[in-house]
Amino acid sequence: MQDFNSIKSEDLRTFQIIDANLDRAREGLRVLEDWARFVLGKEKYVERIKNFRQILGKNHLEVYKQSRNHLEDKCKGLTHQEQIKRKTPEQIVSSNSGRVQEALRVIEEFSRLHNHELSKIASEIRYEIYTIEIDLLSLSKSRKSEKILKENDLYVITDQKENLLEIIEEILIAGVRIIQHRFKKGTDKDHLQEAIKIKNLCKRYNSLFIVNDRLDIALASNADGIHLGQDDLDLKNARKLLGYSKIIGISANNEIDISNALEEGCDYIGIGPVFETATKKNKKPIGIEKIKTLTKDLNIPWFAIGGIKSNNISYLRRNGFKKIALVSQLMNSEDPREDANIILKELSHEN
Repeated sequence: MQDFNSIKSEDLRTFQIIDANLDRAREGLRVLEDWARFVLGKEKYVERIKNFRQILGKNHLEVYKQSRNHLEDKCKGLTHQEQIKRKTPEQIVSSNSGRVQEALRVIEEFSRLHNHELSKIASEIRYEIYTIEIDLLSLSKSRKSEKILKENDLYVITDQKENLLEIIEEILIAGVRIIQHRFKKGTDKDHLQEAIKIKNLCKRYNSLFIVNDRLDIALASNADGIHLGQDDLDLKNARKLLGYSKIIGISANNEIDISNALEEGCDYIGIGPVFETATKKNKKPIGIEKIKTLTKDLNIPWFAIGGIKSNNISYLRRNGFKKIALVSQLMNSEDPREDANIILKELSHEN
């Protein structure tokens, strides 16, 4: 790059454009980085965005900075009515993503005249930001689901019943906020129709609707998420199809299952069976002590599952188990609303 004093007037204007847009891009990236860090808590995105910001900083040459002349910039401080209309954090994330993309496009075009390396860098980062914007906004949408997962200790899994919708509504009225739909016998058409009805019920009661195993049913019913077993589609490919706006839970019963689930970015884990259970006859119970060891350092929600009944919940609570998943206890109940109320009260008691 030439010495500043030898720069032609037309080149100086070009450098001013590059300088201004490097500032815009880096400022916008900082907004995205802080959102990923402080709100979403997604280290992977924080590192990627910070790296982009540092690359642009390294290429923000002194000659660009020396070209600044704020006194002659008659348009400085201009705002647009749309900026004032931003009402939500998501709108801020979206607008700053656009700001970064536009600034990078300007840098890419004008740096072709003098700095081909910067032009290439701007182009590469711009395409990365297109994807990151979608991911950040999708992750923002999933925050509501994650909040429900963290704040609710009872997770109910359905069984096939003639009066299933009535049972579900009763336990939703009681305060259950997480429902997993399990459908093992019947046609795909019946499966989807039932899933949509349960989804609508859950939406009415501001509750999570999660589909067991079937990614296609989860997508078609617009479920809030999916729960996958160890023999189901792997989490990585499920995430590609579902995106980050949906939650994905994983079944686990050993260290390897948990390690893989965490590495692939699951949102919660179902661990068990704790006790012998009719729904998993071929699986040996893990036992309380083993589960305590497995979950000692877990920093995402996890639910104990398998053979849990009203008569052993207090025992689990005394052993530090805060969240549980139930099937038959409520599905076979003569009074599901009352039983759900009793269990929710039991879970809310501090030990």
